[in-house]
This record gives sequence, C-alpha cells and structure tokens, in this order.
Amino acid sequence: MATELADGIWWFDLRGVNAYLLEDKTGATLIDAGGPWTRRALVRELTAVDTDPRKVTQIALTHYDIDHVGGLGACRKDGTVYAGQPDADVLSGDRRPDWTNRKTAFQRATALVLSSPEQSIETVTDGDRVGGLTVYETPGHTPGHLAFVSEERSVAFVGDLVREREGRLEASPWVLSHDTVAVESSIRRLAELELDVDILAMGHGTPFVERGAAHLADLAARL
Repeated sequence: MATELADGIWWFDLRGVNAYLLEDKTGATLIDAGGPWTRRALVRELTAVDTDPRKVTQIALTHYDIDHVGGLGACRKDGTVYAGQPDADVLSGDRRPDWTNRKTAFQRATALVLSSPEQSIETVTDGDRVGGLTVYETPGHTPGHLAFVSEERSVAFVGDLVREREGRLEASPWVLSHDTVAVESSIRRLAELELDVDILAMGHGTPFVERGAAHLADLAARL
C-alpha cells in the first residue's frame, strides 16, 4: 500500500520490506526497490501514485541485499543506481562476497537468484548528492550501507541501519549485520549530526513521521 508521508514523499509497504519515492525538482528518486517477489507490487504502487516506473531514472540504494535490489528490473533500464562501495561492486557482479562473515555468506547465497541490473551503477560517498538527497556513509549492516537525507524536505532514508518494532527504534541486529560495532558507530555518527528531520524512513517497520532525529538520538543514547 502506498502512503504519502509528506508532500511528494511516498512509502511503499512491500510485504515486509519498504521502498520509498521522493519527488522534487530533480525528478522522481526511488529509494530501494524491494525484492524480486515484490516487483509487481512495486510497479503497482508507483502507478498508484501516478509515477510511471519506466520514468524513474534515479534509484538511491541504501545497500545490497536481495530484498532491496531484487526489484530493480521494474525500473527504467537506462536509469542510474547509486550505491556505496563495496556494495556497488557486488551489485554489478564485479565482486563476490566471501564466506567469512554471516552477512556476506547470505549475500553470496542469494546472489545465485539475482542478475546484475540493466541500469548503470554509480558509486557515491559522503557528501555526494543524488537528486535532492545528501549521501552519508553508514556501514555496519553491510560494508557499503548508505543513508540519504534531505533536511530541506525533513526526511532521512536510513535503510537497514535501524528498524522499527512495535513503535520502538532498534539497531540492525547481530544476526542480520556484517559488523554490529560498525552499526552502532554509524548510528551514533548520524545522531551526532543533529539532522533537522521529522521523517525517519527505514527499510523494515513503520517509518516515523515526527521527531525522526529525536528517535535516532534516543537510540544512540541506549547503545
């Protein structure tokens, strides 16, 4: 179901994983694309908010996981996917995750059912811009995890760095993370920026539409 969190900021609840759409003067930016099993749902939700999936040329990828990259095939083939290193290399097929970490072993296994996207892949890092969004490196859940923030629109898309459960914000858990020490460090770093955002949009759970930065600061204080 598509929910408008604020003017031109849409949340797509795709069977347990979230994708988002930000519309601004630069065009339409999709934040994450859901899994291969939610591709039709993504197309349906984009169409429901009067956005032609074939016109989405910018995809801001918070990280490489099957439930966030599997729907890229629904988007415009000559668009661009923006991702952090080394996740971008895994997505393109230039690098295979090793078996030495629980997270990368899972990624390597799921890569067997994924193909490299037809879109071009551009690597971005701290301070870069994707449309109206500023990039922040937030490694931990994956090595190349990113957050995308617009203080002008009062929104932070934070992927799987955190998740919402029963109204409470939690850090990415050990079983799902590449490095939980890095997860906590990234949460603290993002909180210390004191971003002026109300909307905190995560990959799993219900996004917060008020006091987003305060929720992040509260979590950082609990770590």
